[in-house]
Amino acid sequence: MAATALTKETFDQTIASGTTLVDFWAPWCGPCKIQLPIVDELAGELAGRANITKVNVDDQPELASQFNVMSIPTLLIFKDGELQNKLVGLQSKEALLAKLS
Repeated sequence: MAATALTKETFDQTIASGTTLVDFWAPWCGPCKIQLPIVDELAGELAGRANITKVNVDDQPELASQFNVMSIPTLLIFKDGELQNKLVGLQSKEALLAKLS
């Protein structure tokens, strides 16, 4: 199962309830190419327990700017719409699972 792609139109509604991981990435970013399969794997494992999503910073620059994303990958974790964690740089599956539990 792949992470759900978010846009500025779907972002607020998606993060509003439950736990949501948002991976800010770009197709030209080397570390993002390593991070994305990990995020997609989490989407399958955590289906029904957490929203696993991604935002392409090239397509959604307003969202990247709103959350001061300066380096990618940047992963944000929200609980019921509130930002809980901001992780910058490549993250292991284990580190993300620990932050999401």
